[in-house]
Amino acid sequence: MGLKGCEIVLDNPWNTYYAGQTINGKVNLTFDSTKKVRGITIRFLGEANTQWSNRRRVTNSAVRGEHETVFYRGHEKYFQIQYYLLGGKNSAEIELPAGTHTYPFTYALPPILPSSFEGQFGHVRYTIKVTLDRPWKFDQDMKMAFTVIAPVDLNSNACVKEPFKLELEKTFCCFCCRSGPLSVLITIPVTGYVSGQVIPIICECDNGSNVSITTVKFALRKRVTFLTQRPHAEAKVSEITIAKIAVGPIRANESRTFSQQLEIPPLPPTNLMHCGIITLSYDLQVKCNVSGPHSNLSGNIPITLGTIPLVSFKPPPPCLDMPSKVSTQERDNLSMGLTQVVNVSSSSYGTGGALGWHAADCDGVQTHSNIPPPKFLESQFKAQKIIGHDDSELTKVINDAFAPRYPTFQFAPSAPPMLN
Repeated sequence: MGLKGCEIVLDNPWNTYYAGQTINGKVNLTFDSTKKVRGITIRFLGEANTQWSNRRRVTNSAVRGEHETVFYRGHEKYFQIQYYLLGGKNSAEIELPAGTHTYPFTYALPPILPSSFEGQFGHVRYTIKVTLDRPWKFDQDMKMAFTVIAPVDLNSNACVKEPFKLELEKTFCCFCCRSGPLSVLITIPVTGYVSGQVIPIICECDNGSNVSITTVKFALRKRVTFLTQRPHAEAKVSEITIAKIAVGPIRANESRTFSQQLEIPPLPPTNLMHCGIITLSYDLQVKCNVSGPHSNLSGNIPITLGTIPLVSFKPPPPCLDMPSKVSTQERDNLSMGLTQVVNVSSSSYGTGGALGWHAADCDGVQTHSNIPPPKFLESQFKAQKIIGHDDSELTKVINDAFAPRYPTFQFAPSAPPMLN
């Protein structure tokens, strides 16, 4: 009995903030009877952790087949601030009557932080913990997680504005005879996107061989590298398919052109800049499955995900079920483009959380005011629990299955259309 309820209410409806913004909020504590405390503290913590375990054979053991489990861990701390909302370290005992008590708080996030991220072997996580410092009893903790976004403006990177062309070619041998070439050309208008956009894909298949293509598969993939420091440096790579589509078949001595669109769900921006133990990249994998005892063709196109879309976007043409034709001149007009990671903007985003999402210069002037504001949608990748090593069994978690929210743009158009 005593503490009936605890609310941590932030001034942003999505509990999402850009690095450098100020968090404002209040703690509502409800007691069903008189409560004695020495003080009430609030702690803001930003950190990254990686962890996994491996079993290995003990080489110096006299017992044959004996194994041990080795735990690998990595850790980075970005900030940790704690202060008293009520009372103090050496305060006298305070008696709080039954009812609801409200305590406002504020905290300015550092301007340089990695985006929130939840993965299989690690995370970048930001939390708020409220603690009731109780005399002669165990402390009571209430904890919740919130999202931080490191803004990545695609407009500052000229490379991601360029079209990309991937060419795949193969010939087949059968009974000492070489077939004609199988050529596949995949083009996309730009390589920089944001969550909510679609990647317009044109796939030209010219099958001059006597082997048919059963399917051409396109997959948006996320590649994460987790690093540890203890007991020594170690790395683990995780590859996850985010979204996929397929077209085909293309029979022997047949040519077909397909126009497809691959939608991007809510995802963190490329590279998790300013995090030293987790790296993140995306690509569009193309895989051509051929019939018979022949090896398949495959390749990939690097994709950069940002949080601020290209201002030059236009609606892509509607995606038709029937394949469309692309002229040779249109195909040849496309030029090769490379990608690079966009530096995080150091601009001020003001207060009020992610509501003040627009990029601004040092004078507070919005530079991309023609871009509509995004919604902040939950990622499909969640934390099953946010209890840490410094929490106790008495820690109460608010929304334990935490999913970060990422800026997701709801406009139907995506990137610029293919060049004419």
